[in-house]
Amino acid sequence: MKKFLNRPEDFVDEMLQGIYRAHPQVTYADNDPRCFVTAHPVPGKVGIVSGGGSGHLPTFLGFVGENMLDGCGVGGVFQSPSAEQIATVTRYVDQGAGVLYLYGNYTGDVMNFDMAAELLELEDIQTRTVLGNDDVASAPPQEAHKRRGVAGLFFTYKAAGAAAAAMKPLSEVARIAEKTSARTKTMGVALSACTVPELGKPGFSIGADEMEIGMGIHGEPGIIRQKLAPADAVVDDMLSRILAEADYAPGDQVAVLMNGLGATPLEELYILFRRVAYILDLNGVIIRHAWLGEFATAMEMAGFSVSLLHLDEELAPLIAAQANTPFFQYLPQ
Repeated sequence: MKKFLNRPEDFVDEMLQGIYRAHPQVTYADNDPRCFVTAHPVPGKVGIVSGGGSGHLPTFLGFVGENMLDGCGVGGVFQSPSAEQIATVTRYVDQGAGVLYLYGNYTGDVMNFDMAAELLELEDIQTRTVLGNDDVASAPPQEAHKRRGVAGLFFTYKAAGAAAAAMKPLSEVARIAEKTSARTKTMGVALSACTVPELGKPGFSIGADEMEIGMGIHGEPGIIRQKLAPADAVVDDMLSRILAEADYAPGDQVAVLMNGLGATPLEELYILFRRVAYILDLNGVIIRHAWLGEFATAMEMAGFSVSLLHLDEELAPLIAAQANTPFFQYLPQ
């Protein structure tokens, strides 16, 4: 293992120390640095809380800020935050309008968020839950409720965050989050493994000339392992699986997210995006927004994912809304 760190067991806490020093617009609740919250909650607004394991920056905590998330429970690398940490974050961000839980569909996260919601029900804090499940490779369409939440959660954060900032009630913010999640599809591909600091070795092995299409952000098995193919062929395969589930008509609009998994140069993401744009142009689909970079990583895994959000008249202005967080800033064009 070759990493810039001190003791592996201090990896998460020292990372958080650096983030708090670099970004004064965020802080932590109840003297627990893993209870990551905005320094300026808005009175009367629905709070939005996410959470999950570390090792995925900017997801999850990097999107706490203006017009997106209000708080985040921070777990160890690829580990869920505790129910008590989630409850602590929720108490802090609750401004009397309730709190939306918005996170990826993983067993540990579901269990701990549900436990937190039960604790807070006794305190008359209202919560609603929406699970991100955009990874089309992780289950067939008829079992979409089993799918994992991956980089496409970014779109759900953005739409729900803008709805909450517009002072919509909890029921509406949750409805918009559910709608955004349902209209978001993601496919990923990995070229190499990542190393969890406390384990000190790669989480899996993959041949130097191989790639795995559909691999999850924790190294979950994909749908096919094959020889490395040219960039255009990889995109063609991945988009064919997304478009098979989409109901796009000529003139429809999408937002595109090209996400690097931690060790993919930005130059390569642009090579891949040019092919995505070409295929969407062939189908008459209009790209309204395109974001390229690292949005949901897997430590230093080499690979990328592509997410498409099918926009409509309701979602388009929400996705176009201004946002300002430690890891994402956007001003409408």
